[in-house]
Amino acid sequence: MAKGYWVAHMDVTDPVAYDRYKSLNGVAFAEFGARFLIRGGQQEVIEGASKSRTVVLEFPTYQAALECYHSASYQAAVKERLGASVGDLVIVEGYE
Repeated sequence: MAKGYWVAHMDVTDPVAYDRYKSLNGVAFAEFGARFLIRGGQQEVIEGASKSRTVVLEFPTYQAALECYHSASYQAAVKERLGASVGDLVIVEGYE
């Protein structure tokens, strides 16, 4: 079964609220077996355009990645992120 991934590109507009989001999202991520592969860090845009922050999370399955996003525990956290950042989040199935 293919793994699932969240790929996010974000610009943080309110660092205090974004820190609250980061302190809350761990509950859902633990519940659904998420593992950070990329969490911020140095980056260089080679082609096209991107936001200042890239995050990639790996989930055991694509279904787990979808369920995590829609879970009550993540939705409680995402309320903080939506007011603290602007960006894109894609949930994608991995390649086996």
